[in-house]
Amino acid sequence: MRGTLPLLRSVWRGPFVTPFPTLKSGDPIKTAQRSCTVLPTFVGAKFLVHNGKDYVPVNITEDMVGHKLGEFAPTKKWVKFKDSQKKRK
Repeated sequence: MRGTLPLLRSVWRGPFVTPFPTLKSGDPIKTAQRSCTVLPTFVGAKFLVHNGKDYVPVNITEDMVGHKLGEFAPTKKWVKFKDSQKKRK
């Protein structure tokens, strides 16, 4: 049963958070810290999260608290293949 354990830190360590000095200013915060946990103080802030190629804009809401910043910046582009039924006609 490998891979079934959740990726959580121990309680005594607390969540991984990078200190961001200017959360309430109007400018978005540019970061590559995808593993940073979203705290309640981040609500309403705007982030530019790096996805490996460019920066994806993310607006933090109350529903995002407790998740990681990287969950809201997808790293893979979804490819939609052509329908095989259209080829036959």
